[in-house]
Amino acid sequence: MDSGFTELLRRMVAIPSLTSEEEQVRDEICRFLVDNGVQPHCIKNNILALTPLFRKDRPTLMLCAHMDTVPACEGYGFDPFRPSDKEAAKVLGLEEGSFVAGLGSNDDGGSVVTMIAAFLHFFRQELPFNLMLCISAEEERSGADGTRYLWGEYWQNSNTEFPKPDFAIIGEPTSGKAATSERGLLVLDGLAKGISGHAARNEGVNALYIAMDDIAALRSHRFEKVSPLMGEVKLSVTQIQAGSAHNVIPDSCSFVVDIRPTDCYSNTEILEELQAVCKSTLKARNLTNRSSATQKDGLIMKALEKSGMECFSSPTTSDWIRTRCDAVKMGPGESSRSHHKNEYILLGEMDRALEDYINLINNISL
Repeated sequence: MDSGFTELLRRMVAIPSLTSEEEQVRDEICRFLVDNGVQPHCIKNNILALTPLFRKDRPTLMLCAHMDTVPACEGYGFDPFRPSDKEAAKVLGLEEGSFVAGLGSNDDGGSVVTMIAAFLHFFRQELPFNLMLCISAEEERSGADGTRYLWGEYWQNSNTEFPKPDFAIIGEPTSGKAATSERGLLVLDGLAKGISGHAARNEGVNALYIAMDDIAALRSHRFEKVSPLMGEVKLSVTQIQAGSAHNVIPDSCSFVVDIRPTDCYSNTEILEELQAVCKSTLKARNLTNRSSATQKDGLIMKALEKSGMECFSSPTTSDWIRTRCDAVKMGPGESSRSHHKNEYILLGEMDRALEDYINLINNISL
């Protein structure tokens, strides 16, 4: 891959780009695209671009990766934004010049620049379909103005300048494999209600105990249907909060449940089944982040088979949960490096991913 793409990634890492704060990194990416002959358009903080060979009578393939990051976690052994290559190499045990380190390098900057490279590779080539680049915002927090907006209000309007995609490649770190299915995401807020009282007199009804019983019920609950693609529905209680003082029986206790659905259940079905085993009230933050799977006999699956790529089912979510067309998730880097200290991506991983993108696109036959 040309060094210009590596330098773009380093510049992206140097710009703090938390969800909903992507303006500066958006502008940096747009400058790079303009310098390479592309006319990018900003839809809120999302970037869309088409090749000059676009025709309305052809279907459209979207290359989509996200530019936002989570906050830097504690424990970095180097500057998460402007790391010294020498210092990072020592911390990571890698050869200098073989990687790009820093927050967002692996998730999802490597996919962003590699997809841009693939887009430019085909920029003036005649394909049997249109090629569209989408660098999205607000992916890390499922924000309202990222792909939720694009697939909602924006592409519900038939008169938009950019066509609604017919199929897509979602760029995420997948270890050089193709994720042909992906779990959804369902976050529940639980609220247990009790009656306050003085702890010394053992008064009241302890909402914390009610919540603890419900959490125990959730931990032991098993969903009957097991997906051949994704396995069992995964459930974890990740947060709990109760009490105002050590001597007051809490009259309320809130907790959060993180659930990774499979294709066997809708999010509504999961919510209803779990509510039936809990005294606490369970409320979903969002019921639309469903699980996804590549169409078995679709164009993308046929292209994957022709390419000989190894496929797997992904436990993590991405912009795929909002993408309303046939899709696959694939890209450079390792998912295990995401949201961890000392994040990095290998240049060799990006080179291989670019070859995979080009190979897959060449093997899509209408």
